[in-house]
Amino acid sequence: MLVLLPPSEGKAASGRGAPLKPESLSLPGLSEARAAVLEELVELCQADEEKAREVLGLSVGLRGEVGKNAELRTAGTRPAGELYTGVLYDALDLASLDADARRLAAKSLLVFSGLWGAVRTGDRIPPYRCSMGVKLPGLGALGAYWRTPMEAVMPEAAGDGLVLDLRSSAYAAAWKPKGEVAARTASVRVLQSQIVDGVEKRSVVSHFNKATKGRMVRDLLTAGARPKDPAGLVDALRDLGYVVEAEAPARAGRPWSLDVVVTEIH
Repeated sequence: MLVLLPPSEGKAASGRGAPLKPESLSLPGLSEARAAVLEELVELCQADEEKAREVLGLSVGLRGEVGKNAELRTAGTRPAGELYTGVLYDALDLASLDADARRLAAKSLLVFSGLWGAVRTGDRIPPYRCSMGVKLPGLGALGAYWRTPMEAVMPEAAGDGLVLDLRSSAYAAAWKPKGEVAARTASVRVLQSQIVDGVEKRSVVSHFNKATKGRMVRDLLTAGARPKDPAGLVDALRDLGYVVEAEAPARAGRPWSLDVVVTEIH
C-alpha cells in the first residue's frame, strides 16, 4: 500500500538536526529536479524579499517565511512526519503510533511537495514555504514542472499494491497514475450526511475532510492493513467502522473514487 498525502502549510517552527543532505532523501530519481527548485527558491528569497513574497503568495505578516527559504541549505532539519503539523497530520499523529504502525507508515506514506517533489515521512527536511501552486520565474508552474520527473519514478514507488491518493487537486496535478497503476488507485472524498426536514443532505467538508483522512490513515496503519487493491481498501475501511460507498470505474484502467460518509465532524 502506498498512501499519497498533501503537505501542510502548518510546519514546525524550526528544525533541530543537521542541515539538509539532499542525497539522503527518498526517491533519488528526483534529485536533479529537487536541486533545480531548491537553487531557484533560495536565490529568489536571498535576492528580493518583496518579489519572493509575491511569487510565493505570502502576506506581509508571513515575510519571515522568505527568510527561512533563504537559509534552506544551512537550516536544521526534522523528519517530514514531524515537520508537517496541519490538520491531517494532527489527526494522523505519527508520534503516538506503536512500533509496528510506525514501520508501516515509513514504508507506506509519501508526502508530495512543491519543493521536494515527494518525500517519505522519515526524510529529514528543513521548514520551508513553497506550495505546488507556485510559479517560479525560471522553472515555471511547479505542478507542471514535476510531472516529467514524477512519471519517471512513481510507477516503481507504487509497487504492485494499492495506491491510496489523498492529495488535494494542486498536488494531484504533479502526477496522475496511468495504466495498471491507475487501476489499483483509489481517491477518497469525505462527505457529511445531515438530515434536514426529514431529507438527507450531503456536503463536502474541507477542514474536517483533512481530519477524517488523517484518522482513516492512522486506523489503517494501526490495524496493519495492507489492501492490494481498491476493493480490498473498501473492505478494510468497512471493517474499521467507516461508511464507504464505492463503485468500480466504468472503464478499465481508471482510478476508483470512494466516498466516506460521516454524520459527525470533529
